[in-house]
Amino acid sequence: MAMDQEQEQKQKSGFWGSTLSKLKSALSRTKEALVDPVIDHDEDQSPAADVAGNEAAQSQSTETTSYSAPSAPTNDWAAGDHVQVNNQTATVPQATPAQAPKIAHPARPIDDDFLEELEEKLIRADLGLSVAESLVSHLRKEAKQRNLNSHDVEPFLKEEFRTTLNATASTKINIQPGKLNIILVVGVNGTGKTTSIGKLCWRFKQEGKKVLMAAGDTFRAAAESQLEIWSQRAGVDIVRLADGSDPGAVVYQAVQKAKADSYDILIVDTAGRLHNKANLMAELKKVRSVIDKNASDCPLESLLVIDATTGQNGLQQAKVFGEICPLTGVILTKLDGTAKGGIVFSIAKEHKIPVKLIGLGEQIDDLRDFEPELFVEALF
Repeated sequence: MAMDQEQEQKQKSGFWGSTLSKLKSALSRTKEALVDPVIDHDEDQSPAADVAGNEAAQSQSTETTSYSAPSAPTNDWAAGDHVQVNNQTATVPQATPAQAPKIAHPARPIDDDFLEELEEKLIRADLGLSVAESLVSHLRKEAKQRNLNSHDVEPFLKEEFRTTLNATASTKINIQPGKLNIILVVGVNGTGKTTSIGKLCWRFKQEGKKVLMAAGDTFRAAAESQLEIWSQRAGVDIVRLADGSDPGAVVYQAVQKAKADSYDILIVDTAGRLHNKANLMAELKKVRSVIDKNASDCPLESLLVIDATTGQNGLQQAKVFGEICPLTGVILTKLDGTAKGGIVFSIAKEHKIPVKLIGLGEQIDDLRDFEPELFVEALF
């Protein structure tokens, strides 16, 4: 019965499901930057604690040693060896270092000084000024009403993070069976857009879906060639024209082919246009127009790829791209690198755009569903 339940759970979560252990490993730096600096962990390793720990360890060692060793060289015995003592067999114990007990910090009042320190730490963790101010303001109110102290900050933040992430639309990719589903992927150069598209195609292919790529990034040299390499690696088809071709023409041909040949999913790449280049943004608007005119009956996801290490600059990208091409979600890459991670909450709070996919490594299967509950759990 237990095995059946386990298999059922695995089927339910599916290939896309992120595991808590995977997230904790990938988000270790995120936790260090985002959570550890803003929480009073209520423990200390003071010299007094070390002395107390040594005394406790020595006392425990005396109490648990039930034999007297003969005057033989100590290096003749190893931990775990069986020896004869007083005609009885005894086992040499494993030596363990003394562990100092954890000493709780006194609870600090949540006063103006405490709140100012907390706000500064939240901003440094990439939550941004607006989100940090909102959190601190709410904590100030809750502290007065419920008489909270510094020991209550961790559960408070945990609940606030959950609420923020759950306040957006669904974090799941909207794939409707029996229809052509179009995924338009946008973002600036260097964010991991091409790699994310390749991994996304591979995952859909593993699910048994018929997938087509559209190499709409005709602006950057070699971009189409890179995407074609990914199409071969993922085992999916691709539509590409000569370098420098009109990206609108590429998308038009891809839509027609996808409809005619009954593809399940069409993933459209776009130029890694800088959000301050008006002509390139106009080009993106044209690509979106081609999709709207020729595939208005198809479910459409418009995903912005953001490099998590860019921090608050990602918010500006979300704002500008969203004005030109209404976004349904975000692919957040490189969370396993030096990213602080607070950008996740900023995107949700500021733009109400759900993070739908996160990059947790370099392997082809390391692009995972973003699951708010697991993400918050992995941080604490």
